[in-house]
Amino acid sequence: VFQRLCLGKIVNLAKPIRCMQRRVQLNTNVVLRNQIQFDFTVSPAAERLRYILNEDDDMPTPTLFTEMDTLQREGGELEWKESARWVKFEEKVEEGGERWSKPHVSTLSLHSLFELRTCLQTGTVLLDLEGYSLPQIIDDIIERQIEEGMISPELRDKISFVLLRKHRHQTKKPIHRSLADIGKSTSSSSECPAIGNDYSRSMNDIADSPSSDQLRNKFMKKIPRDAEASNVLVGEVDFLSKPFVAFVRLAQATTLGGLTEVPVPTRFLFILLGPHGKAKSYNEIGRAIATLMVDDLFSDVAYKARDREDLIAGIDEFLDEVIVLPPGEWDPKIRIEPPKKVPTADKRFEKDEEMPPQHELGEELAFTGRFCGGLYLDIKRKLPWVPSDIYEGFHLQSISAVLFIYLGCITNAITFGGLLGDATDNYQGVMESFLGTALAGSVFCLFSGQPLIILSSTGPILIFEKLLFEFSKSNGIDYMELRLWIGMHSCLQCFILVATDASFIIKYMTRFTEEGFSSLISFIFISDAIKKMVGSFKYYPINTDFKPDYVTTYKCECLAPDLSEFTPWLRSWRFKGSEISAFPRMNDWCLDWSQLSKKECLKYGGSLVGNTCKFVPDLALISFILFFGTYSMTVSLKKFKSSRYFPTKLRKLISDFSIFMSIMTFVGLDMLLGLKTPKLIVPTEFKPTRPGRGWLVMPFGKNPWWVYVASSVPALLVTILIFMDQQISAVIVNRKENKLKKGCGYHLDLFWVGVLMAVCSFLGLPWYVAATVISIAHIDSLKMESESSAPGEQPQFLGVREQRMTGILVFALTGVSIFLAPVLKYIPMPVLYGVFLYMGVASLSGIQFWDRIKLYMMPSKHQPDFPYLRHVPLRKVHLFTLVQIACLAVLWTLKSTFLAIIFPVMILGLMVVRKMLDMVFSQHDLAWIDDLLPGKDKKKKKDDDKKKGKEKKKPKLDDSEEEVRNSSFCCPPQ
Repeated sequence: VFQRLCLGKIVNLAKPIRCMQRRVQLNTNVVLRNQIQFDFTVSPAAERLRYILNEDDDMPTPTLFTEMDTLQREGGELEWKESARWVKFEEKVEEGGERWSKPHVSTLSLHSLFELRTCLQTGTVLLDLEGYSLPQIIDDIIERQIEEGMISPELRDKISFVLLRKHRHQTKKPIHRSLADIGKSTSSSSECPAIGNDYSRSMNDIADSPSSDQLRNKFMKKIPRDAEASNVLVGEVDFLSKPFVAFVRLAQATTLGGLTEVPVPTRFLFILLGPHGKAKSYNEIGRAIATLMVDDLFSDVAYKARDREDLIAGIDEFLDEVIVLPPGEWDPKIRIEPPKKVPTADKRFEKDEEMPPQHELGEELAFTGRFCGGLYLDIKRKLPWVPSDIYEGFHLQSISAVLFIYLGCITNAITFGGLLGDATDNYQGVMESFLGTALAGSVFCLFSGQPLIILSSTGPILIFEKLLFEFSKSNGIDYMELRLWIGMHSCLQCFILVATDASFIIKYMTRFTEEGFSSLISFIFISDAIKKMVGSFKYYPINTDFKPDYVTTYKCECLAPDLSEFTPWLRSWRFKGSEISAFPRMNDWCLDWSQLSKKECLKYGGSLVGNTCKFVPDLALISFILFFGTYSMTVSLKKFKSSRYFPTKLRKLISDFSIFMSIMTFVGLDMLLGLKTPKLIVPTEFKPTRPGRGWLVMPFGKNPWWVYVASSVPALLVTILIFMDQQISAVIVNRKENKLKKGCGYHLDLFWVGVLMAVCSFLGLPWYVAATVISIAHIDSLKMESESSAPGEQPQFLGVREQRMTGILVFALTGVSIFLAPVLKYIPMPVLYGVFLYMGVASLSGIQFWDRIKLYMMPSKHQPDFPYLRHVPLRKVHLFTLVQIACLAVLWTLKSTFLAIIFPVMILGLMVVRKMLDMVFSQHDLAWIDDLLPGKDKKKKKDDDKKKGKEKKKPKLDDSEEEVRNSSFCCPPQ
């Protein structure tokens, strides 16, 4: 067997190869070389399996639950005791029989696999057996073996007796329940028969129907509903001289009473009984067949096998993929942890990929060449999903997402509103920011093509607004009217881009551009959060001069003003009774000024003297605790989903509401301490920030006519900014890693952003565009994972809960926040800065650029096993990362100066830099560390085809040349 499986491909072909005359050996070598290459490419077993598995069959293969029972002798009686089980991974009954082991990868001996192969070759194989009960199935197996002369008829009753013994399963009961059961058995011991008499000596000792313990078994939650069972029975008996082996596949899955731990119908049955002395070998063979039955590929073969040879081919293919670990270099007692991701059976037929999957942005960015063709396709694509976009939002997970994104949005609105107020002399302030965020965000989430995108104000727009206000002020132009016309021109230009399918140029943005942009925005969030916290140390300095040993000497007194300074003034002033009373206590200079408070002392003209007069509480320190505590607690609770504590549902609930729980915890801590930390300030009245400004901006009357036309020039810059910011954020949200199923709508999104530009301009509200970091956080808060999984199997990422309700509710709450001011005023700003920090850091977690930066600080032996490190030299990876760092530094510098207005042009510059990298890096390297530009993959295929064509056209070598080339194949040089 070993020779045929492992060495047959070489040995059998190498037999005719001899060092004979070179002329005779020449043709033989050429043929054999081609044959060997073919055999190594596709084995006969793999070829047979492809033929079996490629048959048309729409029915998927059910999941198999495999249970292995071993024959035990308890109290002089025989019984089958459950020793292990499999759904995906192996679980053993620990020694002592008190609990199940942790799920682990089955480690099999190569010898047991060969013995299993021999068992299937020599034993009984019954496929599609009509079975309705275990006694009938066993009778059919024994009858077949008697007919084939494998056993004598005298052994019929003995084998049947053994196989129909009772099965004792390992049930998992709580401690208090076990104690209760012990109490019951103790109190009723006089009524129960002795243990030795529990098992009847009849020929059918196994139960005909599942017991109550089987029906109540909680392990059923880990098994899919359509699962079927595979039972393995192994044991040693004293009446057999050679093994009794049978493999049975039932025509219809049948529940065989108490055979299986859980009430799952049985489809497969493997029986191995043998003589004494080889219990360990039988046990290993049973583990081998059980492991094979839960293997995706062999499971398909077992269901579709037509005869014994098909099963043997399945084992051969399994052996081809087996990896042997040297026995002296690892400890077999170590249980291998289940992997995070297991390849499917389809991918196991594939070769190791030489190139990564191609970067595809989907048909949404295809150039139609028709007027509004892309917009029409977006609407057509999204309309069928509108109902599901509504009802799928009604889920518990949506509540946590709404609370998280809402706090991020109002913090962003207050921050940008305050900055806009300072930049525009309060023409736009916090109130306009709240109203604009609520209006633009809710409309976009209701009608856009990708409602998971969150709209917000951005830094470049803030810089543009500031420069525009200064230009208007210095040139005597009305700012609000000029801004209205810029918004209208920008809206029209967005419509032109939509109508001409201009969004298709986004497909030329590779990972290089996306990661540079998203990293910049993430770093802005992180730096702003840290800057604000550093600023609190300036306003509330820590009292480093305070020394507890000198606390008795610290004092601050209020001294009365010097009367000599007031004497001339008092003499020249004619006091009246009412006038004197208007100056509190001024007529009573004998009052005790030391009893006045700090505010009263300063109000009445007193002076504060003492070394503690300038003392303030350490608000900076408690602010930092609130800031960093909120961030660290959120990170910890977000990872709680993979913790080992508490049930799965509770862990998932804690993970989903991690941000809300962190905020509530530190808000409660702040209220408990009672310190005057900086709190969230929300407008309480619905009116424009600047007095005398109305809610509607009129388009005519305040500026010269040429302004209406000239405003199209700055509008072009705004349009480029909006287009790049919106579409890059959309590409990041629509990444294939997020597994979005409802499609996207780049043209439809840009259309509504243009509409909202005009609406917000008429109302004097800020302009809004996609917020990258908040949108990524929105995606992250709505990720779905499989709820029921096999023991040891990691929850699988299923996709994102795509709906419109979370965004609509977030912006609706933002709009009514002015009425929630009495509640929101208790939220400390450091807590919200902690949320900002979390969003910035969390958005970096899935960026390859950030992973490559960390490689600079890692020795090679400690670097993670990233796919691109296997195919690209490390020096080239570092060079590519260095180019990205340089580009990011340039963008950061521009963002920090008045040149931030040309920020969108620099984003286009990233595309130019990426194009130039084609001259430095090979297409192979770029395919792994970035994405190939459109057309590059086609060009590469053409080049490969040309090379193949040239190879085919090469002149055929003569005999002497061919003989020299192939001589080394036969005999090595002397």
